[in-house]
Amino acid sequence: MFRLSQFMREVLNPTAIKPTRKPPGPVVIWNLIRRCNLTCKHCYTTSADINFPGELTTPEIYKVMDELKSFKVPVLILSGGEPLLHPDIFDISHRAKSMGFYVALSSNGTLINKQNINQIAEINYQYVGVSLDGLAATHDKFRQKKGSFADSLTGIGLCRDNGIKAGIRFTLTQDNVDDFPAMLKLMDDEDIDKFYLSHLNYGGRGNKNRKDDAAFKMTREVMDQLFEQCLQWQQQGVEREIVTGNNDADAVYFLHWVNNNYPEQVEHIKAKLQQWGGNASGVNVANIDNLGNVHPDTFWWNYSLGNVKDRLFSDIWRDTSDPLMAGLKASPRPLKGRCGLCAYQSVCNGNTRVRAQQVYQDPWQEDPGCYLNDAELIDFID
Repeated sequence: MFRLSQFMREVLNPTAIKPTRKPPGPVVIWNLIRRCNLTCKHCYTTSADINFPGELTTPEIYKVMDELKSFKVPVLILSGGEPLLHPDIFDISHRAKSMGFYVALSSNGTLINKQNINQIAEINYQYVGVSLDGLAATHDKFRQKKGSFADSLTGIGLCRDNGIKAGIRFTLTQDNVDDFPAMLKLMDDEDIDKFYLSHLNYGGRGNKNRKDDAAFKMTREVMDQLFEQCLQWQQQGVEREIVTGNNDADAVYFLHWVNNNYPEQVEHIKAKLQQWGGNASGVNVANIDNLGNVHPDTFWWNYSLGNVKDRLFSDIWRDTSDPLMAGLKASPRPLKGRCGLCAYQSVCNGNTRVRAQQVYQDPWQEDPGCYLNDAELIDFID
């Protein structure tokens, strides 16, 4: 996850570079349940409004939580499907909070209502992320349910009015890019705390020309808009957090933006970005699915590292006899193609490896989702 607001603050008000702090354990994104009341077109879990057999029971979830705590996992992001459909979601959340985890809820927002907002507020989630795919017409089409936008926006408003930090997750596609400026405006109109731009995992595009590819041109234009909006909010003193995910090339693209707009800060920002380190799949980010399978992140559902019913999460996570985990934890990673030649591996860390696996059947090949041109892979500082 690229925390754009944090680095934009460093551009305007640079701070000293302190020693890198290694997280005690990975952030765990936990898909507690696969059931969902919506059927979204880009769902990575292929959820549906049915019960899925073999899911972890609540006692099994508690047992895993105990082990995660002993392994010093700092953050639990409770997801789904739709986590609010889990019959014990509030008990699970209460227990996680009482154990000292940072606890976030990843929801579609439609089930956050006046009937349960007090329960949600009582848990005091540190963050509630709600997915929106555009304004009403676009969102309802993506979610395949009329009125879902209004319900989700109501859920965000209820969180805001009850003192719960809430934000928008927007997955960028060619079908909703026209709504992107309006989504940024919605942040101000509804006084929303956080905006998370998620890049869609485009598979099958291989080696299409990166200069002329419409999707890459679209991504660059959106990132330019996002940088300018973030800068404007920072200069106005408006508290808005902007992050991006699923394309760590964003950090390198931002470094080029800094060089073009604030060249006196480019070396400082590069050092800060290197300290951040780029893609953290298999290192500082983990996923547990509804069946208990452990994955390097949420997009690796086709690759299980092991199951928490059979082995301790800590044993699974530290096991580098698995070739994928060995490569993900390596520094530098065994990258090939454009990624292997890129001068910014220390910033991006090879981006999202699952795209390379999908397109080339080789997780170490170049990331086909990198929207940088060849010239931008050359270090302009050193």
